[in-house]
Amino acid sequence: MAAKPGLAALTEAGIYGITAEEYSLGRSNVEVVEKMVAAGIRVIQYREKEKKPRERYLECLKIRELTRRAGVTLIVNDHPDLAMLVGADGVHLGQEDLPPDRVRELVGDGMIIGLSTHSPAQAYEAAKAGVDYIGVGPIFATSTKKDVCDPVGLEYLDFVVKNIDLPFVAIGGIKEHNIAEVARRGARCIALVTEIVGSADIVAKVGALRAAAGQKEV
Repeated sequence: MAAKPGLAALTEAGIYGITAEEYSLGRSNVEVVEKMVAAGIRVIQYREKEKKPRERYLECLKIRELTRRAGVTLIVNDHPDLAMLVGADGVHLGQEDLPPDRVRELVGDGMIIGLSTHSPAQAYEAAKAGVDYIGVGPIFATSTKKDVCDPVGLEYLDFVVKNIDLPFVAIGGIKEHNIAEVARRGARCIALVTEIVGSADIVAKVGALRAAAGQKEV
């Protein structure tokens, strides 16, 4: 089977950006994505839980246009239908969302499917379910998501690095002051939310994060 467009970016991206308009200093998700693209972020997840479906669709359509022009991988959180409608590269699911195998039937073999995991058992199940990558976290405490589980700590990250042969994204409470430890443990793709979207200068913040994590500039 041919490689999925955008999947390689998950192992090469370094920084994985996620939208969160609530924390974006009054800026729209589209404005924030423009800044993320300008900062050289190669994978961006559209996550928007509060807006109505049509509003999400119209906004995500603009973001898809932006990311496509820039060659940036776009992942849509939670909503396979929205991912399909806007032509996103992938969809990211949570443990309480639709089962990955049924989503695969819906979106086809060409779309990336990611799945959040919080334990070794969930990581093993994800590998068997045929997802393309997993989220590993929350590494540290986070208040960005309202229904988030307790932090899994660096120990779970260590487990995934040693035992799971899937691309993964480390996520949860990661900031400039602790990103170096996450990178040192083997995370090659690291997701940050408020640390990026809540920065007045997103381009400068992403540069500082890369420097702290020992990642190459893009």
